[in-house]
Parts: sequence; C-alpha cells; structure tokens
Amino acid sequence: MNVLRGAFVVLGALAVLAATPAVSFAKTDIHFWHALSGQLGEALEAQAKEFNASQSDYEVKPLRKGSYSETMTAAIAAYRQKNPPHIVQVFEVGTQTMMLSGAIYPVYELMQQHEIRINWDDFIKPVVGYYTKDGKLYSMPYNSSTPILYYNKTAFKKAGLDPEKPPKTWQDVEAFSKKIMGTGGAKCGFTTAWPSWVQVENMHATHDQPFATKANGFGGVEGVELLINREFGVKHIGQLAKWQKEGIFSYGGRAGVADPKFVNGECAIYMHSSALIGSFTKNVKFDWGTGGLPHWGAPYKKATSIIGGATLWILKGKPQPEYRGVAKFLEFLAKPENQMAWHVNTGYLAVSNTAVRNLEQGYHFVKNPKQYTAFAQLTGLPPTPPAAMAGKKAAPAKPERVSTPNSQGLRLGNFVQIRDAIEAELENVFGGKKTAKQGLDDAVARSNNLLKEFAATHKP
Repeated sequence: MNVLRGAFVVLGALAVLAATPAVSFAKTDIHFWHALSGQLGEALEAQAKEFNASQSDYEVKPLRKGSYSETMTAAIAAYRQKNPPHIVQVFEVGTQTMMLSGAIYPVYELMQQHEIRINWDDFIKPVVGYYTKDGKLYSMPYNSSTPILYYNKTAFKKAGLDPEKPPKTWQDVEAFSKKIMGTGGAKCGFTTAWPSWVQVENMHATHDQPFATKANGFGGVEGVELLINREFGVKHIGQLAKWQKEGIFSYGGRAGVADPKFVNGECAIYMHSSALIGSFTKNVKFDWGTGGLPHWGAPYKKATSIIGGATLWILKGKPQPEYRGVAKFLEFLAKPENQMAWHVNTGYLAVSNTAVRNLEQGYHFVKNPKQYTAFAQLTGLPPTPPAAMAGKKAAPAKPERVSTPNSQGLRLGNFVQIRDAIEAELENVFGGKKTAKQGLDDAVARSNNLLKEFAATHKP
C-alpha cells in the first residue's frame, strides 16, 4: 500500500511538471553605448542583432548617447556613479584620456582572462598601433576611417575636366575650382568637414610634419606642446584663408555641418571621412568619385594619413561573469566576414589584413574603387587596386605614400578640448579676424595650457 501511494505521489509530481511551462533562461544583457546615427547607427544595430541571434547566452543592447564627446563624457560619469555600460564607443581623440582614466578594462586583459584569442597581428598596423601601448592593445578597433577627397564628376565634366582624375595637389584644387566655378558647375570650389582633423592633423601627417612634441604625444604626457604654428601650418592655413576670401574655399562649420554644400552641389570638392561613402551612395544624386587628400608637393614628403573613427572600450565595474559575453562580442566583430560586411555597408575600413585580402580576391575594390581610396592613403598601398591591372599590359601602380613617425597618429590628453581650441581659432582666421600666424599661435597657447592641465592630473 505504501509503495502504491508512493507511485501516485511520483505520478502526481510528474503531471504538475508536465503542466508547467518550460523555463527559459534569460540572456545576460551587455550594454553598449555608442554615438552613431542614421545609416551608420542602423548598421551597428544590425550587427548587434546578428550577434544576439548567433548564440543563446548574451544580448547586446546598443544605446546611442549623443555625439562622440557626449558619449565619452556620459560613460565616464556612469563609471564614477558605479553604473557603467559594459562597452563604450570612443573617438580616436579620446584615446589618451581613456587610457589614463582608471575606468577601463584593457582589451588585451579581457581576452587573455577569458581565453579568447584574436590575432591582433593580422590587424592593419596604422589602425591597431594607434590604440596600443607597450605592445598591448587597450581598445578594440571598430569603426575606423580616414579623411579622403570627394568630388563631383558631373561638375568636372561640365568644366572640361577629366571626371576620372581627381585633384592630386593643392595647386590642382585651386586650378580645378576656378574652372568649375567659371563654367557654372558649382558656386564654390571646395569645402571641408572636421577642420582640425582634416586640415590640421592630417595635413601635418600627410606632409610628414610633426603635430606635437614627444612623437606627437606617444612619447609621454609631461611637457608635450603643439607645433602647428610653424612654417607648414601657417602656409597651409594662410592659403585656405586666402581662398576663402576669393570664394574658392567655402568654410562650412565644424564636424559634418558642411555636408549639404557638397550634397546639394554648391561645392564641387569636399574633404571628409571615408565613412561617408555609404551615406553618399544613398543620398547624393549626381555622379561622384573619391581621391586622396591633396598634397603641396616638394619639399614635403608624401606620407600616409592617420586614423579616425572610434574604438570600443570596456569599462570596469560589472560582474566578472558578464565580461565573457563582452569578449565573445568582440570576437564576433573581429571575424573577417563581419569586418567585410561592415566595410561594404558603411564605408568604414575593414581593419584586418585577411578581410582586405578577401575583398581584393573578390574584386570588391575593382568594382567599388571609391572604397579603396582610404586603404591606399592610410597604408601606403598603390592608389589603384592591384587586381584592377589583371590581364592588362600596363605595369602595376606603385605606392605614392610612405609611413613616417609623423603619420602614425596623435596621442594627446584633453584632445577633445584641443580640437575645439584649434577650430575656434581657424574660424577667426577664416573670418578675417586674425592672420594665420596669430590664429595658430593662439591655438597653440590655449592647447598647451590644456596639455599642462592634463599632465598635472593624469600621471601614467
């Protein structure tokens, strides 16, 4: 009788279990703060969804926190309040600040501790080197870009210019602009986005000129000073100011505020990030192309450009088991096939050599030469995709640029504020309130004070 009663008890328990809905274990949330909007933000969201669908343990939740500056500031504030996101996207000028913030979980440590291996040696050196210190990677390269030249092929044709030959020198920019304006192809010759990044930081790099002492800040924090008010800086900014008066150059504002000047056909030439390729492909109605940044020629060496965009920083303060999900997400992003898709969809660079080789072998750059320009300029590759010469008798194109210590990047504290100081003084120069020398002297004085303040409060 006891045995029978026990059997009924067991059967009853099984019936209860059978009637109970299956328990589904919730995924662990991984919070990812970023600054991308529009088509780029949509591409980021799509990546997160793809990762979330690929496994059952973690759920990456992207959240846009505003501009790059706002996103970095919000993340540091959240860390101090002991409620940080796991991942934050920070633009390249925040590198030194993040490295010395005390808030980060370095990527090399994260991956080592969770025994997830990514071959960082396969990453493009100019990209990975910017975020490496003492041979160790501190943040994960993500949306990498470099400034390039965009030009209106329709306006070039109208002016009798070869639409397949963008200007290579600043002398070309002036001559082409005058022809285009003279034929009514555009109201102005050229404009620029991100004035400090394109016209000061990258112009110094591509002409092999130092931007700051101590190897552009890579050599230390103490005693770093800017060098942009020397001969080259004054020459270049002075010429831009002259062209502004003549109507050849039309200053359009900071960041990407000048976009409409090119998109609407007002200016025929535009210097902006390579990341605009995806957006321009969708939104620009006329025929357009890309080229490398213009160069002044001798006596300056023609050097590579420097990286822009942002990387993913991991913040401390979360339960340790959750960081495995972060490491798995970074592993997912580093896969060549995911980098290739990111590049094709956005215009940002694929940052591993394997991904670039796969793109070349698939004739991607031959079919999409606009997306090759940035790779050539950043790495010193030939300006024409090598595969484009297949089956032709002409000799392969030779590289035009070389990598130098001055083109390896910039690592400065308070760089966000320094850019603001430089751009404020550029506006004084372009507005005719100061000479190029006066404006750059004042930009250097203000920036050096910011560098001193950073050195006093951030000891490596």
